[in-house]
Amino acid sequence: MSDPGEVWAIIPVKETSGAKQRLAPVLPAKLRQALALALLEDVIEVVAGVKGLGGAVLVTVDPQAEVLADRYGMATLADGAHDGHTGAVNAGARHLITQGHGTMLTLPGDLPLVTAAEIETLIAAHGGAPSFTIAPAHDDLGSNAILMSPPQAVPLRFGEDSFFPHLAAARAQGIEPCVLRLPGLAFDIDNPQDLHHFARLGATTRAGRLIAQHANEMGAE
Repeated sequence: MSDPGEVWAIIPVKETSGAKQRLAPVLPAKLRQALALALLEDVIEVVAGVKGLGGAVLVTVDPQAEVLADRYGMATLADGAHDGHTGAVNAGARHLITQGHGTMLTLPGDLPLVTAAEIETLIAAHGGAPSFTIAPAHDDLGSNAILMSPPQAVPLRFGEDSFFPHLAAARAQGIEPCVLRLPGLAFDIDNPQDLHHFARLGATTRAGRLIAQHANEMGAE
């Protein structure tokens, strides 16, 4: 297990005004942005409550995301914010190294079911450096959370089919990856089917309340 306070979270956040384009068939633009911000604040609030986490950095230039980061006492980093998910995470890793932090946790800002307990489980399972711990998406395609010591121990490349390539990349560095399948970390909202499934759960988070409030116009029922 990593030393307490050495684990820092990196959360990439692209500009929310253009977020969730794949939900366009069921959500108008303003609601897509509102959902992105609700999901982000839900994730930030969870991360802020994680025991054993030294802090968190949002890689973003989105003004509203910066407001949320400030509200929860998190830092922001503009470097890499325009370079996609992979570029943003890599910029965050470089930043952590310059600050002397030994372990990076990275996760996206749109995991509506993630809990502090799951993230703490991930941290507890993580070994000493060099080590690589990963929680895949529910379909074993995406890499929804990665914990890595040191922060650049394994080259990362995110995308719709990144989980098994990340396992191979870790092994290529001589690191046997630790895989944890955790339901909250596994679920994200990428398409209308995900949205409909989440709506049926009746979650009382910000994102859950937003979807319930606008269920009819979203076609989420």
